[in-house]
Amino acid sequence: MAKAPVAGQVKTRLLPVLTPEEAAELSRALLVDQLNHLSGLKSADLYLAFTPDDARASMAELASAPFRLFAQEGDDLGARMNGVFDWLRAQGHRNMVLIGGDLAPVPLRNLAEAFTALEVAGERVVLGPSRDGGYYLVGMNRSTPQIFDGMTWSHDRVLAQTTAKLSASKIEFHLLPTWFDIDTVDDLRRMKSQLPPDCASAMKLTLEFLRRLGLDQRETRPES
Repeated sequence: MAKAPVAGQVKTRLLPVLTPEEAAELSRALLVDQLNHLSGLKSADLYLAFTPDDARASMAELASAPFRLFAQEGDDLGARMNGVFDWLRAQGHRNMVLIGGDLAPVPLRNLAEAFTALEVAGERVVLGPSRDGGYYLVGMNRSTPQIFDGMTWSHDRVLAQTTAKLSASKIEFHLLPTWFDIDTVDDLRRMKSQLPPDCASAMKLTLEFLRRLGLDQRETRPES
């Protein structure tokens, strides 16, 4: 899932340390790095679910040939994620994994583990915990809309609330290794200093942008 990298519409929590234009350029670099990286995943069909509706042409310029594009639908994040799963299920898919386009390239081994975990006879959900208490990946092998119902987003209890819903519904779930989400300048600095070498090679555009940005020389200032 990805939002078109338009200044003022993406990565707004990085302001004012970054300008809206810089935040958009970062979002674009992350997305292109992620798409190029995922092109190496030969065992799955690849899709890019984009928003807003009129961004198809601009997003098609960023996505490489393996990706099929379709527009997201829904009034909030949970509805849009559920809509993506419904759309994929209508295409005949059973084991489905969804990630965001604006985070550090997810290791292919994590994705392989997610698909392996979904290869069971019963209902199962896979979640990839992020360091902020949310999740960077969600996968399922059955329709499981209840994990999105009544949720609020962008807080440090998203993962805990989701696993509580799954436990209450007696649905098995599998947790992947933790990975980097990028919402704040501290997230960027942490990613830059802790990124494994084999993953750094998958984000050349992003790391080059951060080098030009001179992030380490910028001060974090409170928002007015």
